Amino acid sequence: QVQVVESGGGLVQTGDSLRLSCAASGRTFNSYDMGWFRQAPGKEREFVAAISSSGEDTLYKDSVKGRFTISRDSAKNTVYLQMNSLKAEDTAVYYCALNMGSLGGPSKAAYEYDYWGQGTQVTVSS
Repeated sequence: QVQVVESGGGLVQTGDSLRLSCAASGRTFNSYDMGWFRQAPGKEREFVAAISSSGEDTLYKDSVKGRFTISRDSAKNTVYLQMNSLKAEDTAVYYCALNMGSLGGPSKAAYEYDYWGQGTQVTVSS
């Protein structure tokens, strides 16, 4: 059974930075694409960023390009989301997810992800 656990959320001010971490259990972590999604109050869950199993390919939501960076450390079975220049509209619960069936590179589609974490709250105060 694969477990995914996020950490690193918190309350920050506009323009601040925050780094989220996602630890995944299991020896096959390096075989799978990983993604970050978020859900703001009253809104649907949306894609934020994804990274291929090799770490060579990444994908971002347009509104976070240039501000957020997804990366992974295979030795630590961990994926990171570095968030800079945070805005109030980035406020949401952030979820990490693992995609066991990826074939064509990292995906934006939530339904393609098989395992999800419990989420970590990010609040950006203006």
